[in-house]
Amino acid sequence: MIQQLARRLHASSPRMLQHDGPEAAVLVALTKSNDPQVVLTRRTKHLSSHGGEVAFPGGKKDFEDFDLLTTALREAHEEVGLPPEQVEVLGTLSQSMSKHGLRVTPYVGLIDPDTDLTPNPAELDEIFTVPLSFFLEDKRHRTDAFQFRGKTHYVPAYEYQGNIIWGLTACILVELLNIGLDAKIPVKPRPEHQ
Repeated sequence: MIQQLARRLHASSPRMLQHDGPEAAVLVALTKSNDPQVVLTRRTKHLSSHGGEVAFPGGKKDFEDFDLLTTALREAHEEVGLPPEQVEVLGTLSQSMSKHGLRVTPYVGLIDPDTDLTPNPAELDEIFTVPLSFFLEDKRHRTDAFQFRGKTHYVPAYEYQGNIIWGLTACILVELLNIGLDAKIPVKPRPEHQ
């Protein structure tokens, strides 16, 4: 599964968006295993942005960051204690716009299954992993349609062990599976991708 993912990500052409505003990056960290696990976090409820939500490690680009990959790796180190040198980067997925007007670039990387991850208590309540096979089955909890900035967004939502995986995080996962594993999970394209 990992070899197919790596090969297809390398051959893909992710969508890049024109945007002059702030940027962010996330790390889609997958374990090197027969049934790869994706690393997800649950943000603390007191945060002003995305409090209590499930997300990938990531955040806004700092002035000091060399590029967006640096941002993704720095944020993963700050949030879950993942040293950048322990990530084997496979490639990127399509850029998307967050509800806060950030252009978000997802980077996909591999980590060893026994990597010790520790949540930063100032930002996270929990780190957990979900097998990619769970998402391949597409047992979605629901698909939401909502209006945002005059456009309709269709967002899948998955429930795994009491955690709701929704929003941009779920959209990134579906793209990863459709591009990397030819999963053919039906989802309407995000407005910025049309």
